[in-house]
Amino acid sequence: MKLGLLLLAILPIATYAQDSIAVNSTNEFPNTFSSGSADIKRFDNKARKFNDWAISIGGGGAFMTNADLTSFYDKKINWGYNTYVSIDKQISHTFGVSIVYQRGETNQKGMQDGLRGQLAGVGVAKTKYNQIALIGDINLSNLLRRVDNHSPYRWAVHAYGGFGFQNFNTSLHDNDEFRWSSNPKRVPLFINQNLDINSLYYQLGAGLKYKVSKLIDIEARAMYIISGDDEFDGGGYAGPHDYDPKSSNSKYNMINDKRSDNMLTVNLGVSFKLGKHASHLAWHDPLQEAYYKTNVLENTTQEFVVCESGDKDNDGVCDDWDRQLDTPAGARVDGAGVALDMDLDGVIDLYDKCVTVPGSPENNGCPIK
Repeated sequence: MKLGLLLLAILPIATYAQDSIAVNSTNEFPNTFSSGSADIKRFDNKARKFNDWAISIGGGGAFMTNADLTSFYDKKINWGYNTYVSIDKQISHTFGVSIVYQRGETNQKGMQDGLRGQLAGVGVAKTKYNQIALIGDINLSNLLRRVDNHSPYRWAVHAYGGFGFQNFNTSLHDNDEFRWSSNPKRVPLFINQNLDINSLYYQLGAGLKYKVSKLIDIEARAMYIISGDDEFDGGGYAGPHDYDPKSSNSKYNMINDKRSDNMLTVNLGVSFKLGKHASHLAWHDPLQEAYYKTNVLENTTQEFVVCESGDKDNDGVCDDWDRQLDTPAGARVDGAGVALDMDLDGVIDLYDKCVTVPGSPENNGCPIK
């Protein structure tokens, strides 16, 4: 019974409280209590404050690293090349995505063990590739930057990761099985991998960007590509007999016990930022902006100004809220700047000789006898 009475007493109060704080809004946008902000508007291209598209191009070296035949052989570097072009979309100040097209060529060498290696000598391979990838971009400088660092923001460290598909053509030459010979009939080994689901690869890497201007960035980037394919270095087909020590064919794929030939690319690139705004989203850190504005407010000396519009009649009430701007000098006034008339006879106290008794204005505020 008591609980029922309590609920009956609380229900009207709760209902009134809800109605009293309700915020009118259209059906298109939520109110402040569901969205967190009273300043609500549609987010479209007109509402954007930053550019978020860019086109990047670059190039550099390509090296077969963790493979059977590698670009680093006998303390020498066998150079290859890599070029790329990408369309970049910045999703937030810390994350973006890119569609990237790469093409290039690697040069690598390797030698088999035992008698087979003595007969064949050093195998020389070449890989030509074309790649299409989707890459995620994490702006580590925006993600991890100190809040007390108010220095100009022109350098940024980025981390990359993604996947793609590739086609490649490889060739392998040696002095034994894979050489041009008519007697016995022998040819170098050529492998062609088409662009299909079997050519899936993964990559990750890091880059250092420098903001040259509001339109151009330059970047040094290194990417490690995991092919997932033991044919990528040109060492031979990855069939069961290619890993069988008892079979008679060459065993280049057994030089390294890993079944994935991986590649390293090192590039220098340029990004052209698209859009009409003064800044790109990748170079904006909202947390830094908030701390900067707070710091400015904390270190700004603000003088307290009384009566910014003045007090023309010098009655002690500022003109901003003075209801009588021409109060006679010496007259006492109320909080609204209106001269006092204690007996309400139409004669202000300054001129009223009978302040507490209503009288006639013709008799200086005193009764006529």
